[in-house]
Amino acid sequence: MTPKSGVFLAGSCIAAIAAVGSVFELSSGEAQLGTLTTGIILALSIPLVIVFFMAAVRDAKANQP
Repeated sequence: MTPKSGVFLAGSCIAAIAAVGSVFELSSGEAQLGTLTTGIILALSIPLVIVFFMAAVRDAKANQP
């Protein structure tokens, strides 16, 4: 694993936490940032999880000995 793939993996984890938090906020009935803003965060974070995770895997595979 390289530092670059670690950064990608960290980004994936942060985006996943944002997605889960957004789901909980929206399901509570009254999101602190508002429904629209929280929905936008959720809509952006789900693809980011996938993109960052795939980038981490590709980078790790490319740098294997």
